[in-house]
Amino acid sequence: MRTFVKVAAVAALATVASVSSFAEGDAAKGEKVFRKCKACHTLEAGKNRVGPSLSGFIGRKAGGLDGYKYSKAMKAADFVWDDANFSEYMKSPRKFVKGTKMAFVGLKKPQDVADLLAYLRANGG
Repeated sequence: MRTFVKVAAVAALATVASVSSFAEGDAAKGEKVFRKCKACHTLEAGKNRVGPSLSGFIGRKAGGLDGYKYSKAMKAADFVWDDANFSEYMKSPRKFVKGTKMAFVGLKKPQDVADLLAYLRANGG
């Protein structure tokens, strides 16, 4: 029984360690990831490009930035941007919000998503 408890404890610690390392992004590396986003997005408040400004998007309702013309799907999306929603969206935007006009296919590496989120948070996202 003690062996099982020890194995379970080690497995739990390994899981926590891997989740913690994923949750922590590197803003400097995220700046490099953001280069993929720059053609369509900016972090400057009030300045939209092909995509909406990402200034202050964390905590904002999806499809809720005044002055940007969202797809019907994004306007109808019923969630507020937070770390979890953003991370899932960035894996595959078209799967997360079916009908979005965002053409980007997504980020395949979870660490890239975490790094991007760290960069956006550090720069007003």
